Amino acid sequence: MKLKNLKSKIWFYLSIFAGIILLFLWFFQILFLNKFYELTKRKTVEDVSKEIKTHYNDEEYLSKLSFEKQICIQITKNEEIIYSSTNYNRGCILDNNHSSQYFDLFKENSRENQTYNIINPRFKNQTILKGIKIDSETFVFVSTSLMPLDSSIKILKQEFIFVALIVLVLAFLVGYFISKKLSDPLVKMNKAAKKLAKGNFDVTFDIETDIEEMNDLSKTLTYTKNELSKLEELRRDLLANVGHDLKTPLTMIKAYAEMVRDITYKDDQKREENLNIIIDETDRLTVLIEDIIELSKMQSAKEELSMEKIKVHEMIQSVLKRYEILSETEGYKFIYENNKEYTVLGNQKRIEQVLFNLINNAINYTGKDKKVFILLDEENDKIKISIKDTGNGIKEEDIPYIWDKYYHNSKKHKRNKVGTGIGLSIVKSVLEKHDVEYGVTSNHNGSIFYFYLKKEDSK
Repeated sequence: MKLKNLKSKIWFYLSIFAGIILLFLWFFQILFLNKFYELTKRKTVEDVSKEIKTHYNDEEYLSKLSFEKQICIQITKNEEIIYSSTNYNRGCILDNNHSSQYFDLFKENSRENQTYNIINPRFKNQTILKGIKIDSETFVFVSTSLMPLDSSIKILKQEFIFVALIVLVLAFLVGYFISKKLSDPLVKMNKAAKKLAKGNFDVTFDIETDIEEMNDLSKTLTYTKNELSKLEELRRDLLANVGHDLKTPLTMIKAYAEMVRDITYKDDQKREENLNIIIDETDRLTVLIEDIIELSKMQSAKEELSMEKIKVHEMIQSVLKRYEILSETEGYKFIYENNKEYTVLGNQKRIEQVLFNLINNAINYTGKDKKVFILLDEENDKIKISIKDTGNGIKEEDIPYIWDKYYHNSKKHKRNKVGTGIGLSIVKSVLEKHDVEYGVTSNHNGSIFYFYLKKEDSK
């Protein structure tokens, strides 16, 4: 059966891990115990041999070494035994008829040391014998017995069975509780995420655990839910407001077209007025569609902006000429008192678009005095351009969202005097493409939208 859920997998892998540990213990503690024991004894013999080479004249040191390491030591000089520790150790094979042949064999060859594996005739067990040549007359022989471990291994096997059962049971229990502790919060968050995917924003991910990563995931999902909720609200408002802006001119176009067809087609003056209204409403539709297309382009990573030198004062004057008709017909006042020219770097077409949209926004929301201020300031290596209105300002909690499409009109839609309601979204996209600072400050006396451009000679 294929395990799919997290709880089963954690439990399964933890049990497998416990099984592997037990398998290693079986191999190294039981199957290979004799081999490890022999290797350990051989190493002890080698270590003792190195010590004897430098202390072979110190009987007290040799006796202590023999007793602590359970090693038999015998030193001969000119065929006479000058030191023997056989009295300290049971099972020594030194100084008996069976070992003398190896002593003689070693003394006759020219090697500095030699190790032999022999059988102790007394105890019938394997013994390690090592001969060491100090000089042509002095020889050291070290031996140690390898005690049979069969009985010990048998006991260990019986003990291992009980230990293995206990470890496996504990592994199953611990694995179950760990898997439950880890998977339960994830299962709850998964269920909530599925509800969220279906558009239910009333779900909660506030699941407190003592696992930091789990809490971080809970906070991230909660943040995602809140952002999706805002996005869904903006989407609904966008559809509603775009629908409103499309429906109104289309209704008027149809109404006045029918009027020209049925009523005013013979009256030149009335027909001209009705056709002009149709043209104006068609232009409004064109502007709305163009703004949506422009926003789509700006938010696409495909568009690359070419930077050029821009004369700011000249550009602002050129933009303000477009609003002279509003000054004459609607009484709007565009106040710009700068006379100094600055050269900055940017894409002039897009920066003009930013100015148009910010001025349009100010026109729509300025106060009864119908004043819009255009301000130009020099700050170190940058030029700050600000557009100020005299309206009622923006609530502090709304400021982070004003750059979203139609956010201004999300609660109470009003027909904009100019623009389409997505101007600030275009502004945001353009300025982010320029990688410059921008923002807004607002109070009950009005709002100031600003952005910075780098001066042409700045680095």
